[in-house]
Amino acid sequence: QARLAESGGGSVQAGGSLIISCAAPGYTGADYCMGWFRQHPGNEREMVGVIYAYGGATDVVDSVKDRFYISQDNAQNLVFLHMNSLKPEDSGTYYCAAYGLPSDRSQECDVGRVRTGDFHYWGQGAQVTVSS
Repeated sequence: QARLAESGGGSVQAGGSLIISCAAPGYTGADYCMGWFRQHPGNEREMVGVIYAYGGATDVVDSVKDRFYISQDNAQNLVFLHMNSLKPEDSGTYYCAAYGLPSDRSQECDVGRVRTGDFHYWGQGAQVTVSS
């Protein structure tokens, strides 16, 4: 399977917006649960949200609800993490990841059910820094 590759991110002041994209050839529009994760230095990687690539159903964790959302562009093989109203605590390295999930189990692609260890394919990460 092709590798995932994040791009975008960067530095922004609190209250600003950023978009990170994940190049995901072979994943978008297919039977994959794709996730966005972030990691602060010294902390464990934490889930931000997921999208079931076949159909596009998304879910994000409560800490970013109403601020972040996920979308995909099947034609360009891209998955996006849109981040608005950014806070300093949103700073970290952001990763996209994926694992195969048959469509009859798509409901499992949910932040309350999936675990970090479920994801087999990972990007290299993109840095986000939010200053106060």
